[in-house]
Amino acid sequence: MKKIAMKTPLAEIDGDEMTRVMWADIKKILLDPFIDLKTEYYDLGLPQREKTKDEVTVAAANAIKRLGVGVKCATITPNAQRVEEYKLSKMWKSPNGTIRSILDGTVFRAPVLVDGIKPVVSNWKKPITIARHAYGDVYAGVEAYVPQGGKVEMVLPNGERIVIKELDSAGVVQSVHNTDKSIGSFARSCFNYALDTKQDLWFATKDTISKIYDHRFKDIFAEIYKTEYKEKFEQAGIEYFYTLIDDAVARIIRSEGGMVWACKNYDGDVMSDMLATAFGSLAMMTSVLVSPEGNYEYEAAHGTVTRHYYRYLKGEQTSTNPVATIFAWSGALKKRAELDGLAELAAFADKLEAATIATIENGIMTKDLIGLFHNESIIPKGVNTKEFLIAIASRLTNA
Repeated sequence: MKKIAMKTPLAEIDGDEMTRVMWADIKKILLDPFIDLKTEYYDLGLPQREKTKDEVTVAAANAIKRLGVGVKCATITPNAQRVEEYKLSKMWKSPNGTIRSILDGTVFRAPVLVDGIKPVVSNWKKPITIARHAYGDVYAGVEAYVPQGGKVEMVLPNGERIVIKELDSAGVVQSVHNTDKSIGSFARSCFNYALDTKQDLWFATKDTISKIYDHRFKDIFAEIYKTEYKEKFEQAGIEYFYTLIDDAVARIIRSEGGMVWACKNYDGDVMSDMLATAFGSLAMMTSVLVSPEGNYEYEAAHGTVTRHYYRYLKGEQTSTNPVATIFAWSGALKKRAELDGLAELAAFADKLEAATIATIENGIMTKDLIGLFHNESIIPKGVNTKEFLIAIASRLTNA
């Protein structure tokens, strides 16, 4: 069989633990037999990040900017336990945070819908897309431990000093930041995405508590909407809606779905995990970072599945759900095909997604989905990861 040709490479960003194992299997079983795959490979596994003092992460981000499209495996953000386990010289920052800071984009996350897997929230009839600001906040935070207490101050460029806290004893402090430029890019990305998909846009912060930081987000969104998008939204018959984050959560739960929900960086991290679980599984969520310059990074929106990896190291079979990673690859291939005018590659990516969904809908799935799947005419069969990938490949071959 003649393989599908590519013109321009993808930035391929490998990761850690069980998702790294799945990454290799997906390429071997689902991609290499069908595509003459062209990539620039970057290893963001924790040992390589340690070896390069995290310069490999910066190189990967710059490759996405240069090539226009990247696809990323899940990676470890080390804590104290990981520092000891991997013998690290320091607690390296989140690779996702570094890449997102360099690209300064917005992450759009939406569930993969499958017949037979109904949302936990029974009134959700349509997908809910999380638009997550991908710059700054806690992911670019500066932290310190103050062992003996004392006055902690913030010094502004004009020389003004603001007392953060007079610590009576030991404590921790953190400083976060954002920029008007990045917030503006976030707002425009959200407004454009809502217009493209003909969905209402909701935005939520906690400006009643964060009267300067969060309020700045609210004001920039309001100004850009009023001057650049209000007329377009009215013509499209869609709405821009602002509310407090706690009110948004309550409204989302009572809604039928079908909106884009814009969140600040950490809010989006938490809420996308909540939505993914409620729609079925953390492994059933698409995720793409879109930069203001039009660069795209597709990734799985979950972790490295450490528990399964430890079992894998013992030689045990695992049933780890690869759907989000498959859709990261298919999304990146579709975008590469769009940019390079490759209709055959785009068609393959669509077939890959359809074959993945059809495999589940016909009763073959990883074990995390067994308890969620309900179809009176089908008894679901739980298989290991490789068996699931082989079943998808069989559908692709016979398509």
